[in-house]
Parts: sequence; structure tokens; C-alpha cells
Amino acid sequence: MSTRNQNRQPRSPNAKKGAMVEVPLDKRRRIGAARATGPTSSSRARQAFSEVNNRQDATSNAEIASTEGSENVPVEFAKEEIETLLNEKPKTKKFDLKGKLEYTIEHNKRLKLCVKWFQRVDEGHLLEQERLRDSLESAQKKCMDTEFEMEKKLGELNEILAQLRNDNCSLQKKLTKESAEKMDALKCHAKEKEARIASEKVQGLLSEDLKKAEQEKLAADHQIASQKDMYKRLQEYNTSLQQYNSKLQTDLSTGNESLKKVEKEKLAIVENLSTLRGHYNTLQEQLTSSRASVDEAVRLKESLVDEVKCLREELQRVREDRDHRVSEVQALTTDLLKFKEKTGQSFMELDRLTIKSNALQETCSSQLEQIQILQHQLAAANEKLKMADLSAIETTAQFDEQKRTIFELQERLANAELQLSEGEQLRKKLHNTILELKGNIRVFCRVRPLLPDDAIGTETVISYPTSTETLGRGIDLLQTGGQKYTFTFDKVFSHEASQQDVFVEISQLVQSALDGYKVCIFAYGQTGSGKTYTMLGKPNAPEQKGLIPRSLEQIFQTSQALSAQGWKYRLQASMLEIYNETIRDLLLPNRINSLDMARGESGVSGKQYTIKHDASGNAYVPDLTIVDVCSIKEINLLLEQAAQSRSVGKTLMNEHSSRSHSVFTLRISGVNENTEQHVQGVLNLIDLAGSERLSRSGATGDRLKETQAINKSLSCLSDVIFALAKREDHVPFRNSKLTTLLQPCLGGDSKTLMFVNLSPEPSSVGESLCSLRFAARVNACEIGVPRRQTAIRSADSRLSYG
Repeated sequence: MSTRNQNRQPRSPNAKKGAMVEVPLDKRRRIGAARATGPTSSSRARQAFSEVNNRQDATSNAEIASTEGSENVPVEFAKEEIETLLNEKPKTKKFDLKGKLEYTIEHNKRLKLCVKWFQRVDEGHLLEQERLRDSLESAQKKCMDTEFEMEKKLGELNEILAQLRNDNCSLQKKLTKESAEKMDALKCHAKEKEARIASEKVQGLLSEDLKKAEQEKLAADHQIASQKDMYKRLQEYNTSLQQYNSKLQTDLSTGNESLKKVEKEKLAIVENLSTLRGHYNTLQEQLTSSRASVDEAVRLKESLVDEVKCLREELQRVREDRDHRVSEVQALTTDLLKFKEKTGQSFMELDRLTIKSNALQETCSSQLEQIQILQHQLAAANEKLKMADLSAIETTAQFDEQKRTIFELQERLANAELQLSEGEQLRKKLHNTILELKGNIRVFCRVRPLLPDDAIGTETVISYPTSTETLGRGIDLLQTGGQKYTFTFDKVFSHEASQQDVFVEISQLVQSALDGYKVCIFAYGQTGSGKTYTMLGKPNAPEQKGLIPRSLEQIFQTSQALSAQGWKYRLQASMLEIYNETIRDLLLPNRINSLDMARGESGVSGKQYTIKHDASGNAYVPDLTIVDVCSIKEINLLLEQAAQSRSVGKTLMNEHSSRSHSVFTLRISGVNENTEQHVQGVLNLIDLAGSERLSRSGATGDRLKETQAINKSLSCLSDVIFALAKREDHVPFRNSKLTTLLQPCLGGDSKTLMFVNLSPEPSSVGESLCSLRFAARVNACEIGVPRRQTAIRSADSRLSYG
């Protein structure tokens, strides 16, 4: 038994009569290579295994060291071989102690070989991991150098393009100026020729105008004489009409007098008739004659009345005729005045034309001299034109050459833009690879500074290791009895860290949300440890703004910068709180900020909100207020409204303690119009209520109920984390509203980060130790690989918290 080859494969318990189950050598090598380059998610398990090996006792190390001389040949183990070795049982007789001892020694040697093989594989994994990290850093550095060189080359190309454009504009201006000078010279020559011809024509026209003016003057004199004769005849006709009118008036007056006389006679007859009625019989004949005379007088009267009417109508016609004649006389008088004015203007125009003719003769003589001068200038301009044509040909050749250069530069610029786009895609890929290598659930620790109300002069209970491995990642907690606890996280911020220092570390996660991933950041810790300050801070003070306003500023700035590449983003925000296991909408309009109102109901309307899951497993709250935001100013107003609506109360640990879990969610939908690519990311920023002991908080009554509800939800969160760490089949997500809402972040494909906040007070050592242990459990959890959301989703009023 002692002379057996230790490099031989272990026997399988299922082999018949000592026969070995042969595993091909190439299969063992594939398994070993796969484990050497396996996924990073198993690195924690391998590290833990190596730590167990390092803690072996001194005896085991001595035994392994004694066998190094005979174990120089590398041995590889397959998964089936290891399981066979672990499950192998001795095949000796019951009382064969020597055989059992030899089998045990042989089995131990093989186990030692297996352990050494595991150690070598683990070292190879660590070396491979370091190599991958170095290659990733070099690739990232190379990408940054490439981006810098591309930006530098792009700037140089822009400068060259601007210079070429300026040269092109100057050449075009020069060419247009020379062409304009040439055209002006030709036009000036043509104008002078036309002016000379026009001056000759004007001289002929002036002589003809003088003859016509003399003829018009004679005609005007003849017309004035005829108008004077007509005026005299009209005056004579007017006097005859006046005489006829006076005659008609005298006839009318005589007719009126005869009528008066007839009326007087009628009166006298009537009087006689009345006096002679008594003599009726005797004066019958006189009566009949009188009646006949009366009838005749009546007829005469009627005829006279008709005649008067005719005379009146004729008088009216005469008056109208007279008025018409008077208006004609006035019109003729105005025409006469106008004609006199025109004749006067004609005389003035004749004088002016005479003066103008003399001036034109002088101008003609001077223009003849100018024409001779211009002919000499035209000859010189023709020579200049020939020279300009030659320079224009040279300029055109230069312009064509510059056009070709500009075309080449444009092609190079298009190639540079294509390379820039490819570099941006590579950056996103490397960025997400970095986050995946760091782990899906990352844990940051932050210690708040001592406040004026804290105890002064006490010993420091928190310290930070200064070794190279744990610098910036380790934290030591010293208890009262002198016991020291050491923890290591992805990043540790001391009390001197500013809000900007904290945000720089999470800015990559915020960028992932804009790239289409689901991101969740939540703050955990005891009451008064600075969770709300870390998440919200003081938005009105630039240096003290928390993660929420800084993340939103980065999203707005990056989205505006990506608009040049064709990206358009839509941002939708909502905010809720979980108070006493009841969901409340913090952005509900006209919401009453009253804690007493909130303790019994879910808002002023008394509406009960529930959590549901869609087909993709994302959690959402129906009927929750969702606001489209377009600027950081709108976000600040929403955060201010939510802060005023959030439930706070006074305890012995904090003057303004948050009595609920606050969840701020921003949904990001992006569309690239150039590539027709769609992304959809979610950013969840959660401020958990403070964990505290009842003995320290001094909570009673309603505060006691609030504390119990907070501690219960945080305890459910711990159960979920422990179940995930142990890889249990059932994870109790539905035990509380908080874990139900965080299920897609803790058990899905989200990129999750937890801030554990600590208080440096010595009296808070117990709570700080619990928080650090819980954070260590969270840091050991492994969830699914994050996936980028690129599918187009239908417009829906519900909001996903995945």
C-alpha cells in the first residue's frame, strides 16, 4: 500500500472488484480550465475556501510539506473524481485494522493531493482575476486615451475646416468684387453711349416742343375770345328772364284783385238774396237771373284758379331753369379761371424748357469730353479685365482644390464621429463589465461626523485601517470591553468625506440607469446616523446636496449632452412612503401634512394603495401620482413637496426622526432617432427609516407603534438578505410592504447598492455593530446578472420599481 502511485486517480465506490472509472484526460483539463477562468460570482466562495485551508492546524501543514518531494508532478481532478473521493468507503473486513489503516493513509494522501490541487487552482484563479483586472484597467485607460486623442483630432479638424471656410469666403468675395467692377465698367460705357444719343434726341424734341407751344398759345387766345362772347350772351338771356318773371308777377297780382272783387260781389248778392226772400213771388225772375250770374261767376272762379295753378307751375319751371343757367355760368367761370392758370403755367414751362435746353447743350459738350476720358479708362479696364480673368482662373483652380480638401476632411470627420459612437458603445460595455465584476449588490459604509449635541471628550470607537489591502475599504469598531471588530466593504467613507466625494463613487450606477438598466440605491442605519442627509441633504445648499438631487442633475446634463447624438429622453418621477405598513403618495395634490391624519389613513382621500407585479416580475403601485419632469427645477419642487409631506416625529435619539421608509423612483425612457434604439431604465433611491431600540428611543403610544412597524419591516429585510445569502429555495419577500417593493432589486436583475450609515457616538456601538453585521451579510449576497432594457414598452400609468 505504501508503494502505490500517489498520482493515480482515486477509486470509485461503484467500481467492480477494484476497477477504476476512467475519466478522459482532456475532460479533466477542460473542467480545470473552466474553473480557472470561471465566472467572477464564485470568487467569494473560492476565497472562503482558501481561508479555511489557511486556518488548518500546524500538523496538517507539516504533513503536506513532507509530501512535497513526491508531489511535484501536477495533478488534475475532475468533479466526478472529487465526489468519488469524498464518498469512497473502505472495502476491508470488519476487524482488518491494518487494512483500514493502510486505506486511511492512502485516502488521506489523495485528499491532501486534492487539497493542494484546490489551492493551486485557487491561486491560479486569483492570478487570473488580477490579470483580468489589469487588462480591464489598461483597456479603460486605452479607451480614455483614444477618446482624448479623438477629441484633440476633432478640434484640429474643426479649426482646419473653419480656416478653409474663411479662405473660401474671402476668395468668393474677391471674385464677386472683380466681376462687379467689370460689369460696372461695361454698364458705364453703355450709359454714356445712351446719354449721347438721348441728348441728340432731346435737342430735336425741344425744337418741336417750341413750335407746339406757339400753336397752343394761339388756340388758347381764340378759345378765350369765344368764351367771352358766350358770357355776354348769357348775361343778356339772364336779364330777359328777369323781365319775364316780373311780368308774371304783375299778372298774378291783377288776377288776385279780380278774384277779390268777385268774392265781394258774391257777398253782396247773398245779402240781397237774404233781404229779398220775403219778395219771393215777385222777384222770382230776378232770382233765376241772379242764380245764373252766380253760376257764371263760379265757373269764372274755377277757370281763374286753374289758370293760377298753371302760372305757378310755369313760374317754378322758370325758376329751375334759372338756377340751372346760374350753375352753368359758375362752371364756365371756374373753367375760365383754370384755363387762365394753365396758360400761365404753359408760359412758365416754356421759359423753363428754354433754360433746360441751354443747360443740356452745355452738358452735351461736357459729356463729349467725359466720353473721350471714359474711352481711355475703358481701354485700361479691358486690360485689367484680362488680368482679372487670369486671376479668376487661378482662383477657381485653388477653389476646386480646397473643395476636394474639404470633402476629404468631411469624410475624415464622419469616420471620427463613427469611431466616437463606437467608442461610446465600448465605454458602456466596459462600464457595465466593471460594475458586474464589482458585484451585483455593493455595500458602501459612511460615518457621520460628531455633532455639537454629541458627547465631547469621549474615546473614539471607530477607526480606519491604513494597510494597502483595506485602505478606503476597511473599518474597525471598538467595543467597551476592548474587543475589536473589523469589517471590509466596497468603499468606506470617513466623517471627513463630503457629499461630492460620496456621489463620485455612485455616478457610474446613475449612468447605468441612463443606459437602460434598473438601479437601486438605499440607505440603512440607526436613527440619527445621517441617512436622510446622505440621500437628500440640503437641496438649497450646493455643497450639501444629497445623492437624489445630484443624481438627477447628472441625468439631465448627460441627456442634454447625448441629444447631439440623436438621443431623446423622457423622465417620469414618483415618490411614496411606507408608514405603519401603509403606502402613502407623497406627490398627491392638496395633500394635508399632518402626522395625526397619516397615522390612521393612507392620505387625505383615505385611499389604500397596493403593490402588484407585472408579467416581467416588476413591482408597481397602481394609481400612484406620476409626474413628467423636464428640468432640475421641477425635481427640486417635487422633493420639497415630498419632504413637507413625509411623516416625521420627535424621539430621544433624534429631534426630527423619519418615521417611514421613503422611495423616490425615476423612470427613464430613451430613443435614438439615428439608430432607432430604445432603452428603458429605472432609478430607485430609497431612504429607510431608522432602526432603533425601544429602550433608547423612549417611544410610547403612537411612537411605539411606529417603532414596532419600522423594526418589523427591517427585520423582514434581514430575513430576506439571510435567505439570499444561504441560497434558500424560499425567500420571504411578501412578509412586509418594504421587501415586496424591493423584491425586483434584491432578487432580480437590478444593480443594487446599499449605504450603511453609522453614528460615531460610543453609546451607539451596539446599533453600529448590528448595522455592520447586516451590511456584511448584504455584501455576501449574489443575485441575477443585470440586463439592459431595450424593448419598447406600452405607455402605462403604472410605475415599475424593478
